[in-house]
Amino acid sequence: MAERHSTGLLMMMLEPNPAIAMTLPAEVREKLAELELELSEGDITQKGYEKKRGKLLAPFIPQIQGVDPSLQVDHRIQASSQVVPPGPKHSKARAVNSRDERFRSDLHTEAVQAALAKYKDRKVPMPSKRRSVLVQSSVEACTPPDTSSASEDEGSLRRQGRVTSSSPPYQAHPSVEHWFNRVIQCSSTSSSASSTSSHPGGRGQHSGNTTSASAATVLADLMAHTQLDNHFAPPDVTGLSEHSQFAEHPQVAPVRGLPRGYTHTGSAMETADGVPVNSRVSSKIQQLLNTLKKPKRPPLCEFFVDDFKELLDAQLPDPNQPKAEGVQMSPLRGEPLALVSSSASLLASLQRWGSTQPKSPCLTALDNAGKPVYTLTYGKLWTRSQKLAYTLLNKLSTRNEPLLRPGDRVALVFPNNDPVMFLVAFYGCLLAELVPVPIEVPLTRKDAGSQQIGFLLGSCGVTLALTTDACQKGLPKAQTGEVATFKGWPRLLWFVTDGKHVGKPPKDWSPPLRDARSDPAYIEYKTSKEGSTMGITVTHAAMLAHCHVLTQACGYVEGETITNVLDFKRDAGLWHGVLTSVLNRMHVISIPYSLMKVNPLSWIQKVHTYKARVAVVKSRDMHWSLLSQKDQRDISLSSLRMLIVADGANPWSISSCDAFLNVFQARGLRPEVICPCASSAEAMTVALRRPPEMGVPPPGKAVLSMSRLSYGVIRVDTEEKLSVLTLQDVGQAMPGALVCVVRPEGTPCLCRTDEVGEICVSSSSSGSSYFGLPGMTKNVFEMVPVTASGSPASDRLFTRTSLLGFVGPDNLLFVVGKMDGLMMVSGRRHNADDVVATALAVEPMKFVYRGRIAVFSVYVLHDERIVVVAEQRPDASEEDSFQWMSRVLQAIDSIHQVGVYCLALVPANTLPKAPLGGIHVSETKQRFLDGALHPCNVLMCPHTCVTNLPKPRQKQPEVGPASMIVGNLVAGKRIAQACGRDLAQLEDNDQARKFLYMQDVLQWRAQATPEHSLFLLLNAKGTVASTASCLQLHKRAERVSVALMEKGRLNPGDHVALVYPPGIDLIATFYGCLYAGCVPVTVRPPHPQNLATTLPTVKMIVEVSKSVCILTTQAIMKLLKSKEATAAVDVKTWPMVLDTDDLPRKKTPQMYKPPTPETLAYLDFSVSTTGILAGVKMSHAATTALCRSVKLQCELYPSRQIAICLDPYCGLGFALWCLCSVYSGHQSILVPPLELESNVSLWLSAVSQFKVRVTFCSYSVMEMCTKGLGSQAEALRLRNVNLSCVRTCMVVAEERPRINLTQSFSKIFKDLGLSPRAVSTTFGCRVNVAICLQPNRLGNVAEKGTAGPDPTTVYVDMRALRHDRVRLVERGSPHSLPLMESGKILPGVKVIIANTETKGPLGDSHLGEIWVSAPHNGAGYYTVYGEEALHADHFCTRLSFGDTQTVWARTGYLGFLRRTELTDASGERHDALYVVGALDETLELRGMRYHPIDIETSVIRSHKSIAECAVFTWTNLLVVVVELEGSEQEALDLVALVTNVVLEEHYLIVGVVVVVDPGVIPINSRGEKQRMHLRDGFLGDQLDPIYVAYNM
Repeated sequence: MAERHSTGLLMMMLEPNPAIAMTLPAEVREKLAELELELSEGDITQKGYEKKRGKLLAPFIPQIQGVDPSLQVDHRIQASSQVVPPGPKHSKARAVNSRDERFRSDLHTEAVQAALAKYKDRKVPMPSKRRSVLVQSSVEACTPPDTSSASEDEGSLRRQGRVTSSSPPYQAHPSVEHWFNRVIQCSSTSSSASSTSSHPGGRGQHSGNTTSASAATVLADLMAHTQLDNHFAPPDVTGLSEHSQFAEHPQVAPVRGLPRGYTHTGSAMETADGVPVNSRVSSKIQQLLNTLKKPKRPPLCEFFVDDFKELLDAQLPDPNQPKAEGVQMSPLRGEPLALVSSSASLLASLQRWGSTQPKSPCLTALDNAGKPVYTLTYGKLWTRSQKLAYTLLNKLSTRNEPLLRPGDRVALVFPNNDPVMFLVAFYGCLLAELVPVPIEVPLTRKDAGSQQIGFLLGSCGVTLALTTDACQKGLPKAQTGEVATFKGWPRLLWFVTDGKHVGKPPKDWSPPLRDARSDPAYIEYKTSKEGSTMGITVTHAAMLAHCHVLTQACGYVEGETITNVLDFKRDAGLWHGVLTSVLNRMHVISIPYSLMKVNPLSWIQKVHTYKARVAVVKSRDMHWSLLSQKDQRDISLSSLRMLIVADGANPWSISSCDAFLNVFQARGLRPEVICPCASSAEAMTVALRRPPEMGVPPPGKAVLSMSRLSYGVIRVDTEEKLSVLTLQDVGQAMPGALVCVVRPEGTPCLCRTDEVGEICVSSSSSGSSYFGLPGMTKNVFEMVPVTASGSPASDRLFTRTSLLGFVGPDNLLFVVGKMDGLMMVSGRRHNADDVVATALAVEPMKFVYRGRIAVFSVYVLHDERIVVVAEQRPDASEEDSFQWMSRVLQAIDSIHQVGVYCLALVPANTLPKAPLGGIHVSETKQRFLDGALHPCNVLMCPHTCVTNLPKPRQKQPEVGPASMIVGNLVAGKRIAQACGRDLAQLEDNDQARKFLYMQDVLQWRAQATPEHSLFLLLNAKGTVASTASCLQLHKRAERVSVALMEKGRLNPGDHVALVYPPGIDLIATFYGCLYAGCVPVTVRPPHPQNLATTLPTVKMIVEVSKSVCILTTQAIMKLLKSKEATAAVDVKTWPMVLDTDDLPRKKTPQMYKPPTPETLAYLDFSVSTTGILAGVKMSHAATTALCRSVKLQCELYPSRQIAICLDPYCGLGFALWCLCSVYSGHQSILVPPLELESNVSLWLSAVSQFKVRVTFCSYSVMEMCTKGLGSQAEALRLRNVNLSCVRTCMVVAEERPRINLTQSFSKIFKDLGLSPRAVSTTFGCRVNVAICLQPNRLGNVAEKGTAGPDPTTVYVDMRALRHDRVRLVERGSPHSLPLMESGKILPGVKVIIANTETKGPLGDSHLGEIWVSAPHNGAGYYTVYGEEALHADHFCTRLSFGDTQTVWARTGYLGFLRRTELTDASGERHDALYVVGALDETLELRGMRYHPIDIETSVIRSHKSIAECAVFTWTNLLVVVVELEGSEQEALDLVALVTNVVLEEHYLIVGVVVVVDPGVIPINSRGEKQRMHLRDGFLGDQLDPIYVAYNM
């Protein structure tokens, strides 16, 4: 014993006597807390803090148990040099009142409250939720004024201090700054206003005329302090310094976004980046940013390798972390097992009592009113068990074969309120030499964990289930009337064990009673941390040995009465109430769980009534009885000699024990009768505090430092710290057992004496194996502990108990947690139960249910992350719950120094329950991971928790373009450049080449082939709506030209807006403008049903293009001047509007001849995906060059027919619709995409009907066909739609090829004859509308030699792309991204890849900007302010190094070139161009470049209900918007899934998750997402989101 005292475990503080007891007075503790707060706020220096603290503590220091003051700071007591106060003698009775303050179990609640005091006014941005999602809503309506009609959080603001001064009526809509002043003064947390924290000296009164910008500044100042104290501070979210501006690529035109210039009136708030925003969302994000602004992580090393290999930050062990210093422990022996009773087996005992004491009561069952229903005597138990055994062996047969043989497993399915039937069935099976497998009654087919139970039954080979008549009637039935087969269960025969079904054995039959042997007696199930169910085999010998061990340890004697509150089917309820009780002829009073729910005091009343000597309970039962004890006065617990607390191994059971003793000591309960015990399913009872009459040492308690425990080291907390764990012992090892403590991870090496490890037991009374799992059995039941040198510590095999603990003084065992609840976060151990206790200490009863909290960890980004899920009370308001959640986060952070990754509240009674109450944790975890938890409140804190992100990349500025070229050459990499075929060398009989101008080509065609049909326009029914031959088109163009000159009096060079629906009128008026010398501008007409958003765009283009006249149809003309239009724009400022419906037949007096081919031909206006509206100038020379290049690439001749399903207003769509047919003479079948809305199959039917070989479409058309016709391929085949004629189907796009869409399109329509090789993509952009087009790949090589190779697909490493590197990987390798070539480069086009910053050429292993040089490049931007100079380099730029002579245009797209192994028709090796994404759209985060589409693809994959997704950044926070295609209750499930997947796959932390309805993400006519419009809508509160989550 003396040896153990000197081993370093003196950190344990045994319960001291009152003389030594000392606590700091409350006011001193308060002052200390204030000091801590001042230090954390930076209002006092470290030195000043220590000085003041020293003064406060000086009077108390000598009183602390004679401990040297220096050691108090050190937290360690050196074992060798410390003198020990002698321990009290073992014989001495335990002191009743020596309850030192330090050991009070409510200390933890106080600690939590003290920790929270530090955060008193700190608030975090509250999520926004749509009304319909609110599960409970008790909120007052007080919403800030807003332009949006239905904001996402109407009325969801609750104030702590109401603003009493009511505004006068004329101030009904105060300005934003007024609102902000109110918010700042009220300091409220709300979903509408920003929550702010009041900081000492930071609360100023603002006058009413403060500007909005200053209001925002004040807000930002206040929020700069709104930051969670966090011991692992988050990494820098932004990867940029605080001063860097939000990097946005230069806008092409000052006019941005459709509604911007039109909708915002009133004052706008400016954010920190000077971006004007009139919204509440932005202030909330600003607040979130400020919460995350100051990372407390140590600064990163200065050295960064600028390479694409992203290394996750290795969690290096803290050099200052505490280390165990004790000596290595030696295995601990329990007292010797005394001579056992004469019974050779448990069944022999049953026979003995059944024969000699038949009237002796064995078990009393109670009903739900607490009245005894039936008392089973030992005589009855013996005879009924015999009957059942006989019936099972002899009366059940299939095909004259007995159904059961000795050793077969049988399921016991009995409800918790019928212990009598269970007892009979259990012993009946044992008598029949069958192996009972007790399980829970399955109530529904979807019970939590039911499938796993089915798996266990299947693996045990169970074919028969025993149950009661009542239970069988209550089971779910199939239509045949038989018991339904549960999910995952084997087919079972159900046998009812009630009397009438059981036969009487003949007189000469008696069951075989053998001695206890090593074959299985019963199988007890347990559920692992992951939710899988294992069956633990207990042999007859172990069952008997365990009964003897419990009899000796508990001092059980014959005829004692025991009250059992536990489940009698497993664990301590089975061991004490079914097995050991029969060995000792005890009388068990069984209290059903259903009675405890009705009357929690019932077990105490039964102890009183039956004068029970022993009660077996859980701490939950003690806690429940405290809540209702006021109703009962006349009860006495003086008969109890032992109150066994079965879950005493839970560190938090001490609080229930203490509270219970406090209340019931007055009713006869003696303190020494409380006996906590520790057990595990594998080792059964591990340790038990002995009853007082056994002369054992007094109970031990310890106050341990929780932060040291997280490193697995035991240190007594010598200061009044917040984070302490107060433990009680669980008694001594069991008789005859050998106990050791080994390291939980890796080799089972014996721990040191001051180290926490897994307790392992070697005993004859443990389980023997996991049934049918030999591998796991070896690891758990046959473990050999080793010493530090690696030699075995014992010759016996040990069983792992999955309990974490240590051996304390007096050989008492202490348990600090379970392996099942262990969470290893950043190398530190945290226990789920400890986290639950901290959460409950935060105002527990008000907002959540006490027993309904689940804590578990999920593995995200190579580390475990803590998740807390609780059931919210129905009467808790959103605001209150959110307050509680943020306080829980702060409490766990303070007490455990660990961040919570996700905190979710679910509606009451929705978490999966374990059979006898409690939450089914593994099932809850599975639902969380599957997105099926349906929470009503979620708070994610990835910024706080995730500390192992890769280091931000820092670009190395010293590498110049020249060194890059040299580096590439040295590395053997070629410069990335390629070109199409040379135009000069292409011989073709192109008659149109003679003409420099398109109007001349049309005139020539009208004379040479007047009747040749150029255009066929189809309507929605698929019939030809109108046609135009060469002559008809020429004549119509002449009429328009005359009207422009005579009616409009326009001069050559004037700009004319053409506002037409897709059709031949648009083409005719275009040529009419060219005939008159005017510059046409094609504009999409406004949508009659959506004038509010579409008309402002028309107005903007008309104004920006300086059009002096609008040509349109009569119908659209009426629309432009209608009453509805007045609401959207100022209709009085339209220029002259001419309708071209009925024009007089007049000839043009003379055709306008442009002075040079470089003269402006038309303006190509479009809105980019980033919301920038710009017009590109196209000269006559470029227009004809474009047509010639397309003609050569696609082999277009007058005999050809092509089908076009594109919008005709800009880009290649306009060129194919209006220009190419006239130039090449082929016939174009025009299919307006708008018509597909009413007839999806229109385009494909037309292609089939006209046997078209070449067709063009957009991604939106392809998607419409894939979604709308996916299931109708067969119906189309029956309508004779045949696509085998198609040689090339080209998707016209300005983006990365959508490989998934093109593949599914090919797959769906393969049955209609579409060749999978036919589908390809094109690439063009503003500066050059046609850079790549895939030619007719299915043609004959002889045919002009242009049949090119198939487009190649490569797989690149996504992580390398973030660093602008291109690394090819194998298909299916991790982080691989498939990229499809964007088509073949057009004749006359040259392409090079250039560095976006240095403008130097790059090697083909680099990602850079695609630059293009071609005769058909645009001539420049046309903008209203004439700021072409700003963007001059977009159209004429030169390389900074290398070939500095060629003039290039910058496409604004990132891509790379690869020389493929394929050759084209001429035998040349083929250079493939791969487009990765628009430079404007890329997200610069953490020094790396991300492409939105990659993040979006991951997010869409994360949950089946996500229909679409878009991402953008706002002040360096990543915002993810997802469209929910499902019920709104799934909205909050998406928050965690989205955050997880982006972290895992992209190493990025999502700042805001916005869940919206389907169709909210704006998509343009080309099918591209308008992310910047979405961003503007989000910041302007115009999305009406279902839910907005701000990740902390």
